[in-house]
Amino acid sequence: MSSASPSTRPHDLTTWADFQIRRLRKFVEEIGGATLLAGRTIRTLFTSRFDMNEFIYQVEALGVKSLAIAAATAIFVGIVMTIQFAVSMEAFGAKDTLGRVIGVSEARELAPSLTALVVGSRIAAGIAAELGSMTVTEQVDAIRALGADPIRRLVVPRLIACIIIMPLITFVAFILGMLSSMLVAALSYGIPMEFFFSTALDTLKINDFASGVFKTPFFGFLIAILGCYFGLQTRGGTEGVGRSTTRAVVVVSISILMADALLTQIFVSFGTL
Repeated sequence: MSSASPSTRPHDLTTWADFQIRRLRKFVEEIGGATLLAGRTIRTLFTSRFDMNEFIYQVEALGVKSLAIAAATAIFVGIVMTIQFAVSMEAFGAKDTLGRVIGVSEARELAPSLTALVVGSRIAAGIAAELGSMTVTEQVDAIRALGADPIRRLVVPRLIACIIIMPLITFVAFILGMLSSMLVAALSYGIPMEFFFSTALDTLKINDFASGVFKTPFFGFLIAILGCYFGLQTRGGTEGVGRSTTRAVVVVSISILMADALLTQIFVSFGTL
């Protein structure tokens, strides 16, 4: 037993190292593949005819159908954050500043980032599943065989739709989050809704709202490109569709968090926050 154990450790370590190297190589390949897809999509957008009918359909499928989950997220996040902030501020006698804190938090981070996380996961999963099913059933190959460009037919409309709908959904989420916060503050903590609204309005600046909204087109870009990339890379039938959908949700969520941190630092560096 004691003599066999040391002899197996180098083998186990080599296997683990090979596995990690393969994962790293796969990660780099996926970054390169998604970047190439983004470049081809942007080039196609400016060099090919735009399919308006498909774009309108994608706005309805990706945007309008995401309003319910975005609204639910905004309302309940607003309720929870109001309760959390109110308890802390009440202990320090600063309950009257609740509207200021909630307003700035909603405008800068809660509405854009949390909405992008929840809605983006839903959109990316739908795109990856749809394109993945088309890929494994050879519908994408059929589009190529007919002389059409899958990037123009499948990726471009989804990309433009995501870039446009994310700021609009974020604005709706901000309004609903503020309304739910005002209602909870009035019913649970006796803060008049008029006072809550006026203090939030006095504190909010255009930079606060703009810094949150300006992030959302970048989030939409990542959601569409990554969802399309994993969908078009699907292999292995229905099991492969499931894997691609799961990977799309995970990668999009992490990418949104990373982009949020990077964009926030950029806004701070330029003095917009």
